[in-house]
Amino acid sequence: MTPASRSRSRPRPRPRPARPARGSAEARRAEGQRAKLDRLVAFAKGRRRALVLTHDNPDPDALAAAVALAYILEKLAGVRAQVAYGGIVGRAENRAFLRVLRLPVTPISRVVFAEHDLICMVDTQPEQGNHSLPARHFPDVVIDHHPERPETRNVRFADVGGRLGATSTVLTEYIRASGLPLPPSIATALYYGIKADTRDLGRETTPPDVASYLWLFPQVDKEALAAIEHPRLPIEYFRLYHTAIERAQVYDAAVVCDVGSIYSPDMVAEVAERFLFLGEVKWSLAWADYEGQLFFSLRTSDRRMNAGRLIREVIEARGGSAGGHGSMAGARVPLRGLSPAGRKKLEQEIVSAFLKAFGVKSRRPQRIV
Repeated sequence: MTPASRSRSRPRPRPRPARPARGSAEARRAEGQRAKLDRLVAFAKGRRRALVLTHDNPDPDALAAAVALAYILEKLAGVRAQVAYGGIVGRAENRAFLRVLRLPVTPISRVVFAEHDLICMVDTQPEQGNHSLPARHFPDVVIDHHPERPETRNVRFADVGGRLGATSTVLTEYIRASGLPLPPSIATALYYGIKADTRDLGRETTPPDVASYLWLFPQVDKEALAAIEHPRLPIEYFRLYHTAIERAQVYDAAVVCDVGSIYSPDMVAEVAERFLFLGEVKWSLAWADYEGQLFFSLRTSDRRMNAGRLIREVIEARGGSAGGHGSMAGARVPLRGLSPAGRKKLEQEIVSAFLKAFGVKSRRPQRIV
């Protein structure tokens, strides 16, 4: 019996919604989220079927938010919903997340767009370029914790920005406002989505993130959570880290690493995240080649800097797409049509632009090994 199936056989008490003090910031936010939820439900009612799309190669925050939105649409608006993603779910923890919780998500290749008359997007936005929504379609609903992008202003219903640490926090607030009972699988998914995106509430965390995290915790399937956080790892994982450690270069307070060709694009973010723990490093940049594109991931511990703004300035000027916020960001650049020499030149230009922005003065980097 899996942890997920055990959780279904053990009903858990649903915490009563806490009543914040009248007039407090928490109470005002709760009222605002309730009003947004009411608008969303009113907008969705009468639709035939919804598609809820994450960004490509989705992380737990995107997947949890998507499944929670589908649950809300079905329970409150009476609209059947399909959750889909582009790319792959590659990291061992993320695969375990889907497998253990049995989340109903499908690759976008199985989506028949003509069957849907409501298109929703979570943890990404229309012009971000990191999703697989065909150009002939435009989303009706966008929910994302990243800063608002210009095209999002044309969306019929949008709840974006707000400096939250996770999109899962927004969906948790909607569910709290609705009073809906929360299945343990979705509670665990939302909890882990917040936990992963805020690095255990240690990165870009706001009071709403903390409140949502604590509200979800009693409803979490603890055995399922343990199975997700400690999965078996493929041999490719250790080979990739061996390569990353050999190739990493340290310039002053920055580390950069060309990971080469990888088996999963979301491993670039994991490498960048891990190298941020190195010594006195304040900037960590990793990049790799996956299916004809260069994937970049940027991390910083310097609170005065904005990783999302920097990566957009560097990458979008060179034909790529990028997104992120204060301490973490990601991007991808297509390589189609470039010769090996052209690709090498582009890569060098991008890395040089980042090093200049980091304020690097050293010309000769140090190796880790």
